[in-house]
Amino acid sequence: MGSLTNFLANRKTPGLSLDQLNLFEGKPMPTCLALLVPVDQLDEDPDNPRKAFSPEAIEELAQDIAQRGILQPIVVSDRDDKGRYLIRFGSRRWRAAIQAGLTTVPVIFAVEARNAYDQVAENLKRQNLSPLELAQFIRHRVEAGDSNAEVGRQLGMDLSTVAHHLALLSLPPVLDQALRSGRCESPRTLHELSRLHEEQPEQVAALVAGKEPITRGAVASLRDAARVVAPAVDKPVPTSPRPDKVAQALARASGLCDRLDAALLRLNRTGGIDALPHDQVEALRQRVAELAARLAPEAPPSPAEAHHGTRTT
Repeated sequence: MGSLTNFLANRKTPGLSLDQLNLFEGKPMPTCLALLVPVDQLDEDPDNPRKAFSPEAIEELAQDIAQRGILQPIVVSDRDDKGRYLIRFGSRRWRAAIQAGLTTVPVIFAVEARNAYDQVAENLKRQNLSPLELAQFIRHRVEAGDSNAEVGRQLGMDLSTVAHHLALLSLPPVLDQALRSGRCESPRTLHELSRLHEEQPEQVAALVAGKEPITRGAVASLRDAARVVAPAVDKPVPTSPRPDKVAQALARASGLCDRLDAALLRLNRTGGIDALPHDQVEALRQRVAELAARLAPEAPPSPAEAHHGTRTT
């Protein structure tokens, strides 16, 4: 307790004082006491097994810390004779906090001795939410009334990433199985595969059933291969889709329209469309207009075009 008392008595950063700790009133101390320490008084452990830190991951964490602060204190060893602290767990949070512009970070002290395996074990056991779990959380928040824009702001995602996660909840069975089995967990790749599956279900099924990694490059190669078709003099007459497939497509489109309508109502309840970011609203209007244009009946060809079998543009 001596080192903790001296630290609190001598520290110059704002935070808890001895009186606030109730050390001398017979009251129990909090089970988890976090103290604010200047970031420049912390040092990384040279024996930390994690040597590589992804700049993208640190930036993403820094954005979250800038918005929410550090939710889980950094674990440090008691300070040395130079007044510095060694980070035991939380090097990523410390790096991201500095990038976010924080001058102090909350820390707790590692009371028990740590052996060489503890840091490896801690990193191995740390597991993020799966894409499907995150998608289910996003849907829950949307159903609770949050807009996609609000979900994205809270989670540090752009609107496309939010949409790609939500699309995971309505994947074709073959892709849903690929997601749940870990064959492919990238929301964006699965979104692109889902669109491709509508035109090439057999090719997509073959890709999923294969042994090669399912990457965006593999999806792009599959899509490009489908576009390479032999030139024909006459445009082939399209075959009529099966009535049950048409009914399914119409039902799905109608259901998606209902979801869009509900989402727009929720947006209005958040304070009105005018209160939302103008550029995002305009982008949404443009997207809806493009979708509506697909339902416009195609104008019949003129007699001259029908005679020559071509249409002018």
